[in-house]
Amino acid sequence: MNRALFGRTLAANRVRMLACALGLLVWGAILPVMYATFGKDVAALMGTNPLFEQFSRFGGGDLFSLHGAIALGFIHPFTLLLMGIMAIGFPAIAIAGERQRGTLEVILARPISRRAMYATVYVAGLLFLGVLLAILLGANVVSATVMGVGDELALDRVPVLWLSGWLLFVAFLSVGFAASVSFDRMPPALGVPLVFLLVNYLADAIGSLWPDASWLRDWSMFHLVKAQKVLDGGVAFSDVAVLAAIGAAAVVYALVVFPKRDLAAPS
Repeated sequence: MNRALFGRTLAANRVRMLACALGLLVWGAILPVMYATFGKDVAALMGTNPLFEQFSRFGGGDLFSLHGAIALGFIHPFTLLLMGIMAIGFPAIAIAGERQRGTLEVILARPISRRAMYATVYVAGLLFLGVLLAILLGANVVSATVMGVGDELALDRVPVLWLSGWLLFVAFLSVGFAASVSFDRMPPALGVPLVFLLVNYLADAIGSLWPDASWLRDWSMFHLVKAQKVLDGGVAFSDVAVLAAIGAAAVVYALVVFPKRDLAAPS
């Protein structure tokens, strides 16, 4: 890991991080407000129609409980968008983007190896994702307390949910870096992991909304983070192990492939 490159990476992404952090801060505060304001009314309405209730339980979350509302916000497309900017966009910019601009050779001309460069930007990505998830969950806790429903939240489970969510997005980050070291241009480095993420998300979403297709969720990485169950006190260590294994496999691939690749002249 290179300290100078690490500082440069943090500085170069400060505006992007600030925008994502503000978005997650506001979004994290909204769901407890919605639950405290409309939760019981929504539960009564949904209870009158099983079909409505099925569609209300999107991705394993709902508005019938505080834990369900937090879980709903945790896997909502808006959360996915903001977290995906750093989990998918940042890796593409960090290596393939530098290559496309013709600046990767300048970085590697300094006393820094390719593995050290990869490790530096990868650690920066880990930090970005950890901070963003902490802001999201911190906003959940503060908002729930302000709305008078904080006593319904299991505070000791929040760090466990943070870790589970962090491992999920770290897995996508690792796949993003694996793609970034494999291509010399931004479009494929961004497109391949983005499609991978969307396929996983759609499998989880469709499986949660359509009972006959519930088997699709078993093939989705998002289903490995059962936010409401984690907050209720349950966590499957096998799910955590699978996420860690996917991330580790992508890291090993990148560490093997990146040092061996020729750097074609930019066009």
